[in-house]
Amino acid sequence: MFQSRTHTCNELRLSDAGKTVTIVGWYENMRKVSKNLGFLILRDFYGTTQAVIETEEMMARLSGVNTESTLSITGVVRERSSKNPNLPTGEIEVVPTDIQVLGRCRYNELPFEINHSKEADENARLKYRYLDLRNPAVKDRIVLRCNVVAELRKSMTEHGFLEITTPILTCSSPEGARDYLVPSRNHPGKFYALPQAPQQFKQLLMTSGFDRYFQIAPCFRDEDARADRSPGEFYQLDMEMAFASQDDVFSVLEDVLPPIFAKYGVYKTASSAPFKRISYHDAMEIYGSDKPDLRIDLTLQDATACMADCGFGPFEGQNVKAVVFSDFKGTRKVIDKICADVEVQTGNKAYWFRLDENGELVGGISKFLADRKEAVIEALSLKPGDFVGLAAGKKLAAQKTAGVLRKVLGNTVEGHMNKECYEFCWIVDFPMYEIGEESGKLEFCHNPFSMPQGGMKDLTEKDPLDIYAYQYDLVCNGVELSSGAVRNHDPEIMVKAFELVGLGEDDVKAKFPAMYNAFCYGAPPHAGIAPGVDRMVMLIAGEESIREIIPFPMNKTAQDVMMGAPAEVDPQQLKDVHIQVVMPEKNA
Repeated sequence: MFQSRTHTCNELRLSDAGKTVTIVGWYENMRKVSKNLGFLILRDFYGTTQAVIETEEMMARLSGVNTESTLSITGVVRERSSKNPNLPTGEIEVVPTDIQVLGRCRYNELPFEINHSKEADENARLKYRYLDLRNPAVKDRIVLRCNVVAELRKSMTEHGFLEITTPILTCSSPEGARDYLVPSRNHPGKFYALPQAPQQFKQLLMTSGFDRYFQIAPCFRDEDARADRSPGEFYQLDMEMAFASQDDVFSVLEDVLPPIFAKYGVYKTASSAPFKRISYHDAMEIYGSDKPDLRIDLTLQDATACMADCGFGPFEGQNVKAVVFSDFKGTRKVIDKICADVEVQTGNKAYWFRLDENGELVGGISKFLADRKEAVIEALSLKPGDFVGLAAGKKLAAQKTAGVLRKVLGNTVEGHMNKECYEFCWIVDFPMYEIGEESGKLEFCHNPFSMPQGGMKDLTEKDPLDIYAYQYDLVCNGVELSSGAVRNHDPEIMVKAFELVGLGEDDVKAKFPAMYNAFCYGAPPHAGIAPGVDRMVMLIAGEESIREIIPFPMNKTAQDVMMGAPAEVDPQQLKDVHIQVVMPEKNA
């Protein structure tokens, strides 16, 4: 006996013929032939079983019962005369001797057809997520997530890591996004913050003498949604290692991740160790992105010297980057769509021309290159049939636009992308600092707790923009799975690093008191990383949206339309935590 049933709806086989069984599940549908004959499909978590209604009494039990009601069916298993080879239970059927309604569906119409819920409007799917999850195709994604997480835990434990949970209520910390704040009832005017990541706590574990830590960590960030990022909360495989280098971190993940991707992924091939390592500078110069999709074999070329003074206005005084696509078969309509997609994604225009089979430059901006045809062909190593996509602007803008052009070309036109695999790479040697786009001031490029590659010497002697950090990103198929770093465990170097962005020693002590003080008691060199679980499962499942692999996701504006969150609260609750709500003025 298994719960209130003898078998699941995916368990009965021809060898069970003649047995009296009890199955339970949701009333999916019934094909009614006559008043005493119908073929009912019962669905549970595991699968479906057909029950054949052969008496008026059993048919009467179902009178007025809507589909999606839950039923208990007791009956005798027999061989089906018309078998369904596509179902595990397709050789048998159950002839009921008793049918009980366990939970009645009180609606004649559903918001969407359960087995086609993925085709429904997204807001309806989120509002009725408990119905959406009944769809086996949707449910299977959550099961996959469970299996992947279990495999991650197993592998990390086998590698000697201890799973340790860190606090959810903590203090606000500059992690790069907005915090979710929690008012304190017992400490008026003060707030907890939900952790953007367990960054400080895992480093404190290293100073406490733990050698290898991990957890499937919940993280909370008040930021907007996008296809590969869930608003509000997400989970990551958080890990840290004491007395460790960058290479130590790499070796662990290169051992842990490929087998899981190969076992559960829609593609059965994953990069083996060692993953390709690409410096940030080379990634931008060669691929136009710090998260390149290595399944695409296209690369960027610099075309500034041979085109900048060609008389084409957008190229004048700008950097020009080219992407050469050999044996291009796309039509003009395809080219126009590629250029439009690039402009939508970057806000910058893409340009093009072709070298036809007769060795002539044709289409796009070719007329501006007529007087330098041979120089262009030589500079870009062109062959007849080649298509050349172009981007122009300041160096970084030209790189990024050409990078999107490369990706759109690879995804749109066949010939230069191997889609049936998982290609991992490490992006390394990130700049320690950058000039903030909004502030115009020097800011940390990535994690402020990273160790500068030259230590104190580089911090004191180099231009800050020339300093590199022991920071690294893990990328798979053009998706950034994680950022990580060798940590700055020396309080003197930490103070100097923050001093360059305008924060003095007192600021560091005030903002990070526990970590600063812990480092003063002797800290080991340590390093870590935290690949996003949601993004990994999204890639493994082959889904385009991260919401497909989260049990109860929010919508794009960080609302839970099923539960009605965020919501107003009772005035007494606000009074208890010393909060007064001041609404923004309309039309202000």
